[in-house]
Amino acid sequence: GPLNRLLAPLPEEEVEHVVDELVRAALLISEARHGALIVVERATGLQDYSETGVPVHGTLTAELLASIFMTRSPLHDGAVIIRGGQIVAAACLLPLEDTQERSAHRYGMRHRAAISISAQTDSVVVVVSEETQAISVASNGRMIGGLDEERLRRVLTSLLRSRIQPLPFRSKAS
Repeated sequence: GPLNRLLAPLPEEEVEHVVDELVRAALLISEARHGALIVVERATGLQDYSETGVPVHGTLTAELLASIFMTRSPLHDGAVIIRGGQIVAAACLLPLEDTQERSAHRYGMRHRAAISISAQTDSVVVVVSEETQAISVASNGRMIGGLDEERLRRVLTSLLRSRIQPLPFRSKAS
């Protein structure tokens, strides 16, 4: 049923399609000197976050992603949430909790939000820095930075193929 579909890793062809579009989008946005925050939903539903934004329900393409972040529309601020081959919503608000990552203070809002959502859920997040044009990926509360096209493709492919379970919730005390 639908639950099995949800808990299974993305099928191979879908991973390839999603990775292709994400890589192309990141490069387009970076070259145009804009920023981006793109959250790829996995087993943890991101409904609560997508509801803070504007519904898009469009087919995932690099061009649509680039146009969301490159126009000075109300949508370019905030996060885009992707589920499978669909762009679910844009201009979503992400939590900015304190993260385990000590270097978080070095980052701007986008990067901190990416680290935070990737620590609280099993999502994989692509970030393009408006300031430096650098492309990074956040997963599991960690940032993998300074990615060129080939490394970005490799990192995304391996993360989206694997089934990373979200970490058990850590209390602030620990």
